[in-house]
Order: sequence, then C-alpha cells, then structure tokens
Amino acid sequence: MLDTVACGAAFGAALAAAAVHQPYVIVSQLRLTNFHMLESFLAAAASSALFTAVMQGTGYAAFPPRSFSSLGLLGRLDGNIVGGLLQGAGMALSGACAGTVFAQNGAGIPSSFHALGGAMVGGIVWTGFLRPALQRQRKPLPQPSTQKLTVDRQLGVGRNTALLLLETVFVAVIGVAATSSSTSTRTQGPVYPVAGGVLIGLAQLFSILLRKTMLGTSTSFEEFGDYFWWLAGGARSPGRPSSYKNMLFAASLAFGSYLVSSRFPASIATSSRVDASSPARVALGAP
Repeated sequence: MLDTVACGAAFGAALAAAAVHQPYVIVSQLRLTNFHMLESFLAAAASSALFTAVMQGTGYAAFPPRSFSSLGLLGRLDGNIVGGLLQGAGMALSGACAGTVFAQNGAGIPSSFHALGGAMVGGIVWTGFLRPALQRQRKPLPQPSTQKLTVDRQLGVGRNTALLLLETVFVAVIGVAATSSSTSTRTQGPVYPVAGGVLIGLAQLFSILLRKTMLGTSTSFEEFGDYFWWLAGGARSPGRPSSYKNMLFAASLAFGSYLVSSRFPASIATSSRVDASSPARVALGAP
C-alpha cells in the first residue's frame, strides 16, 4: 500500500512541476496556440520508453504490449478510435483528463472539482449501464495467431532500432515545438516543459522499480463506480469490489500535486485564464 501512495505522490508532484495539469496548458495545446504540453509529454514518452526498455532488457520487469481495444462493432480498432475522440472532446470541454484532474484537485484549481464530479458520474454510468450493455452486445472478433502490437514488429526491425527511431522522432518534434513562435507565451511552472517531462518519466521509473507496474489513473473511476453500485446494492460482502488501489493512487497523486503547488504557487497562476468555464460544461467534458 505504501508503494502505491509513494508512486502516486511522485506522479502528482511531477505533473505539477511540469505544469501540464493547468487547464490553460491543456486547452491551449488543443487549440495549437501553445506547445508546452506537447513538449512535456513527448519528453515524458521519450524518457519512459528508454527506462522501460532498460528494465525489460535486464529482466527486472515485463510489460506485455496491450492488444487492440475493440467494441466488437466495426473492427479491432473501433474502441481505440471512439475512445480517443471522446477523450479529446472531454479534454477540450473540461481542461482536464483522467490523470490531470487529480493534480488540479491537489493544486486547488476550482474547475477541477466540477471535472472530478463529472468523471465520477461517468464512472457510475459506465460500470452500471454501459459496460454491461457492451459486454452483452460485443461480438467476438477472430484473433490472428500473431498480432503485431509493437513498433518493432510493425516495422520489421529490432527492438533497439525501433527505440532509436522513436527517440529520434520525439527529440525532433520537441525541437520543432520548442522553436515554434506559438510557444512564445510560456506557462509559468517550476521547471521548463522538457525538464518537467523528464520528471514524469522518472516518476514512471520509480513506479517500475517499486511496483513493477506503470503509471495510470483512468481505472480509478471504474473502481469508484464499482464501489458505488456495491454500496447501492446493500454492501453485501460477497459482492465487494476486489481492489481500491487505483483510487488510493489517485488520492496520493492529488497530495503530491498539493505539495509542489503549495511550494510554487506561481505554477498555477495562469490556470485562471480558462478556469471561469461553465461548471456544467466542465463536468460534462470530464466523463
């Protein structure tokens, strides 16, 4: 349990230090007027990919590639496409996502509490209605014997070559974004965007070393929904949800963000630029 708390706090502190939790940063990135978020997340992806490759190469941890997410309606990728569209629309409306909303809570950004409420309602609707309905209607898809789920297999090259190619692309895009005139208006954070991204990558490494798992918060809302329906059904012991670790991780993330934001209050100063959004709009975007 303590490892979950420590990793959540580290992730929250890194998000706050990178300032990618700010609603202004998120919305301006989606409008392509400020590339702070792109720089940070690509730096995080580059460092995380390197750390993960090293940990897997040494045999310390193994992370099997995730398969396609399918709704069983249109094809193997329909779940990924629909999910990505909903995620992007929700971020544009709320100025938050599944991970940053907890960092915003810890920083005390007012709109984040409306976003959190909307996300919790979304978790309740998903676990109580949508998930069971999709499970009933989902059509099994034929699975090929060998799915090419990784970049190296898609390109037909070795893992080290694929990693080098990815790192090169990440660095090149970061360089273009950093020199773009659109980044002239910088969000004030404790560290520069790329340095913040590296901190997020280090939080990933910390999680791998401590828990042998990677960072993530989206399932915390599913856990919340499971607990809601369990309590609504009378809290019978046999039906109690088996896990609450993701909710604990999310709460720890908020605490880590609080520690950094209280130490560097200027890091949330620009959040007020979009924090006046309609509470209903923010809550609607969060699920």
